[in-house]
Amino acid sequence: MMETEEKYKVVIIDDERTAIDALRRELRPYREFEVKGVASNGAKGKKMIMELHPDLLFLDVELPDVFGLNLLSEIRDDVLWDMKVVFYTSYDKYLLQALRESAFDFLLKPFESEELKVILDRYRKVMSASALLPPPSFASSFSTLMSQHGTFMISTVTGFRLLRLEEIGFFEYLKDKRQWQVVLFNQTRLNLKRNTKAEDIIGYSQAFVQISQSAIVNVTFLAMIDGKCCQLYPPFHDRNDLIISRNFLKELQERFYVL
Repeated sequence: MMETEEKYKVVIIDDERTAIDALRRELRPYREFEVKGVASNGAKGKKMIMELHPDLLFLDVELPDVFGLNLLSEIRDDVLWDMKVVFYTSYDKYLLQALRESAFDFLLKPFESEELKVILDRYRKVMSASALLPPPSFASSFSTLMSQHGTFMISTVTGFRLLRLEEIGFFEYLKDKRQWQVVLFNQTRLNLKRNTKAEDIIGYSQAFVQISQSAIVNVTFLAMIDGKCCQLYPPFHDRNDLIISRNFLKELQERFYVL
């Protein structure tokens, strides 16, 4: 009696049609890997993941509505099976090493057939080994980097940056440039992409609280609320212009005292 070949469900989330077609074409010879679904944005991709329960997810770093890394953070607690993630991206250098730590692997666009083969061979070996042991959940694997260390991706005018929560003091809106800027622990300032909105920033972490139309603070650095002013811990203690607007005071107080 012939042994049944193991089948692995694959989902691709990418907004580039040519990239999707190239990946699907190269996957065809690997009959045990079945592409069950393709999505062009994060919202559709999230729904597809929860419906199809893929074993292997090819995920673009930047989607029209969300960063791939942040999408994974959103679904972390809902994915209760062992889903492996391969970032399918055209970004390299410093970003790839960080992505390697948070995902199973990455595939750099445009890729060679041999590069995909290496990833699939590695996946087979990992799954064969996991047959002997209970596989970890996606949540436990992903949390190793993301949740425990408060890591997330932001888009700056010069490219992507992976930042940890403890690196960020506050964000301020530059009215003359019409864009947000993040101020880091080492006093570095990074200008975010102009389409970045306040709601995007506060969505990165519950520690980010908007105090006015032009400022968002990391409450882990908030030492005290002094009247209408935020007093931060060093190295941000010399800022005395982080004024709290009346509309944002109540939420700040609630978040500050909870944390």
